Amino acid sequence: MAPFLAYEDKGAQNSAALPLVLIHGHPFDRTMWAPQVAAFSPDRRVIVPDLRGYGASPVVPGVTPLSVFAEDVAALLDELRVPEFVLGGLSMGGQIAMECYRLFPGRIRGLVLADTFPAAETPAGRRSRAAAADRLLREGMAGYADEVLYEMVAPYARPEVAAHVRRMMVTAPPEGAAAALRGRAERPDYRELLTRVAVPTLVVVGEDDGFTPVGDAEAMHEALPDSVLHVVRGAAHLPNLEQPADFNSALSALLTHL
Repeated sequence: MAPFLAYEDKGAQNSAALPLVLIHGHPFDRTMWAPQVAAFSPDRRVIVPDLRGYGASPVVPGVTPLSVFAEDVAALLDELRVPEFVLGGLSMGGQIAMECYRLFPGRIRGLVLADTFPAAETPAGRRSRAAAADRLLREGMAGYADEVLYEMVAPYARPEVAAHVRRMMVTAPPEGAAAALRGRAERPDYRELLTRVAVPTLVVVGEDDGFTPVGDAEAMHEALPDSVLHVVRGAAHLPNLEQPADFNSALSALLTHL
């Protein structure tokens, strides 16, 4: 039985608009979607879970494959009686969204793939994620957070945005973050799946994202049968926080199209 996830469920439960479900990245929590909850909940239901091992959700040590994260999301949406929805995810959350599409495509009416990439891990990448997991368990989150903060957000990001991102990282439970890193290292290759995605998809990326560069987003856009690519200027890996108005405008266009 999946742990019951902590979540926020905001907005019009009786709206005719499709619910919007947003999946955070590593090592963050559901508060990374605060600008999107604020922008879209007046008109539709917006659901943002804390993944297992993050935020206020239960911490399950060991290894958490992307399929387990996806099954947790499905179980939560069953509990909330949400049969169909628009699904978005950023970075690891985008890979979980792809896994959700692999497991239950019939429930997903639109996709948002933000600052993510579909390829399986390389052998070097698997070693790197294993080493990172070991380090988080040994040292905690603070040193890692300080090292990667200005790769997650651009060096020119607003101070309050950088502070929010650092706060999410340093408060993430090391056991949960390490379990996710180990599971993500074993993820499948989603590139062929993308060619079979039958719903409108927004591919969005920060122009200065070093983790998932614009080229990765362009390749996904080319593979997807029905997609729009939007590059957010003045942002790195978290354009939804760094430039929320621009990100929300692109997301709004997808939702209007649906």
